[in-house]
Amino acid sequence: MENFVQYTPTEVIFGRETENQTGEEVKKWGGSRVLLIYGGGSVIRSGLLERVKMSLESEGIACEELGGVHPNPRLSFAEKGVKKAIACRADFILAVGGGSVIDTAKAIAHGAANPEAKLWDIWTGKVPLMKSMPVGVVLTIAAAGSEMSDSAVLTNEELGKKAGINTPFNRVKFAIMNPELTFTLPRYQLACGITDIMMHTMERYFIPGINCELTDEIAEGLLRTVMRNGMKAMKNQKDYDAMAEIMWCSSLSHNDLTSCGRGKDFSVHKFGHALSAKYDVAHGASLSAVWGSWARFQYDAAPDRFARFAEQVLEISSKGKSQMEVALQGIEKTEEYFHNLGMPVSLTELGVHSSDEDIHALSMDATMGNTIKLSRLKPLSATQVYEIYKMAI
Repeated sequence: MENFVQYTPTEVIFGRETENQTGEEVKKWGGSRVLLIYGGGSVIRSGLLERVKMSLESEGIACEELGGVHPNPRLSFAEKGVKKAIACRADFILAVGGGSVIDTAKAIAHGAANPEAKLWDIWTGKVPLMKSMPVGVVLTIAAAGSEMSDSAVLTNEELGKKAGINTPFNRVKFAIMNPELTFTLPRYQLACGITDIMMHTMERYFIPGINCELTDEIAEGLLRTVMRNGMKAMKNQKDYDAMAEIMWCSSLSHNDLTSCGRGKDFSVHKFGHALSAKYDVAHGASLSAVWGSWARFQYDAAPDRFARFAEQVLEISSKGKSQMEVALQGIEKTEEYFHNLGMPVSLTELGVHSSDEDIHALSMDATMGNTIKLSRLKPLSATQVYEIYKMAI
C-alpha cells in the first residue's frame, strides 16, 4: 500500500428539501454577500433558484446572480465571474448546478481572491495558488463529483485547451444534495453522469502491483452500486432510492476515498479532455468512447487487475478460462453496459470523424506536446496515444 493523505473536509447535507438550508449553511461558513452561479434555465423553471434565494434572504444574506455556465466550462465566463465577484464585494461563492457550475465557482473563487493574477496562469501553475474564497454547492446533477473533490476543470477557448487544477483550495465548505433535484435531468445527461462516476473510480482501480484490500473492496462496491442503480434510474428517473445511491456514489467516487493507498491514473480523462476541448462533446461520452480501446491496448500489463474487475464488479465467472480471457470479457461487458446506457464506445459513435492530422493533434494535446507520459499501466507517449485514438475510431 502506498503512502496517502485522506482529506475530505466538505460538510454534506443530504436528503429531501435540504436546499432550504442553504442560507443557514452559507451563514455558518461566514458568508454575508454571495455571488450565486448557475447554468441554464432549468434551475429557474423548477423553482430551485427562487427557493435558494429565499433561504439566503431569510438569513439576511445579500445575493448577486450570474447564470449561463455551459458544459465544458469556459475560462472567459469564469473571468467574467471574477470581475463580478470583486465588483459586488462577494465573500462567498455559491454554485447551484452540476460539475461545470461547481468548477466555474471554484475558478471564480480563486480568481477573485487573487485579482492581481491572470486566472489561466493560476490554473496552469504559473502563479502559485496560496489563497481562495469559500465555496458552497447545491447539487443538481450526480456526475463530476466536484462537490467533494479537490479538482476543477476549465476550457480555454482561445487556445482550444482543457486543463484541470488539483488543490486543497478546491474543497468546498458544504454540499447540499437532494436527489429529487435530479429527477428532471435529460436521459443523456443522466447516462453521461453515471459514466463519469464509474470512470472516476476506474481511473483509480487499474493500477498494478499494489495491495490495497479495503480500498479495492470500497471501489468494487461503489462500481457495483452505481451500475445497478444506474439501470434502475434510466428506467425510472423518479426512483428516489436509485437516484440517491447514484448521487452518493458520485461524491465518494471523486473525493479520493477510492485512491487511498493506490493513487490514481486519469489517463482516460486526458484523452477525453482533448476530445471535449476540440469538439465540445459531453465529458462522460468522451470517456466511454475511448475507454475500451485504452483498456485493450494495456490490459496485458495488468491482466490480474482487469480479471479481478471482471469477476468482482461484473460477476463474470473465471471457471475454465485464462486470466487474459476473463480480462477481455470484462472489457467487452463494460462496453456493453455503456451501450445500454446509450453511451458511445467509439469516436464514430461519439460523432467525431477526425482526420489523421486531427488525431495527431489530439495525441499531442493529451500529452501536453509529448512532454508527459500517460498511464500507470504502460507509459503512453504521443505515439501510443495516437494508436489508441486510432483504435477507437
